[in-house]
Amino acid sequence: MTQSDKKELLPKQEEELLNTLNVRFKKNIKRHEGIDWIKVEARLKANSQKLWSLYQMEETGGEPDIVAYDKKTDEYIFNDCADESPKGRRSICYDQEALEARKAFKPKHSALGMASEMGIDLLTEEQYRELQKIGKFDSKTSSWLKTPAEIRKLGGAIFADFRFGNVFVYHNGAESYYAGRGFRGSLKV
Repeated sequence: MTQSDKKELLPKQEEELLNTLNVRFKKNIKRHEGIDWIKVEARLKANSQKLWSLYQMEETGGEPDIVAYDKKTDEYIFNDCADESPKGRRSICYDQEALEARKAFKPKHSALGMASEMGIDLLTEEQYRELQKIGKFDSKTSSWLKTPAEIRKLGGAIFADFRFGNVFVYHNGAESYYAGRGFRGSLKV
C-alpha cells in the first residue's frame, strides 16, 4: 500500500501544506474575515483525511482557501481559489458515464471521478456564483459544475465562467472536454 492509498500525508507534506494555507489565508483575509486561523489549523490537524484532500486540491493547482464558515454545521468551507480552473484538472469530461460513452479520443478522467478520488465536491451553480463575489475567477477558462439530474439524464452537463463582468452558465454534452475546462472543488472541514 502506497502513501497515497492511505490518504494520509507525510509529516513534511502536512507541514508544507499548513504553511501554504496559512500564507494564503493571511494574504486573502477578505475572503474569510472573522475566522481564526489557529482554530482552522487545529481542525485540520485533527482530520488527516480532510488535510489529504486539501493537499490534492493544492497539488492539482486549485489554491484552496476558506471562503465561508457554516455556523449550523460548525464547518469551514474551502473552495479552489486559483484565478483559472485548476491546471491539473483540465481536459476532462463530466462523469464516468460520459467517459465510457466516448468512442475515440477519450480524456484521461472525468470531473466527478476525480473529485470523488480527491474527497471533494464539485461546486454547484449557487456556490460558483458566491465564489465570484469574492474574486473574479475563470476569466480565460471554464469549470464544470454539479449538474442537476434532469439535465444529466438528457446527456448534458453544465459549466460556468466569468466574462464581460458577469457569470455565465452554459451547457454541453457531458462527454465533451476542452483544454480550458476543468472543475473547482469544495471541501467542508
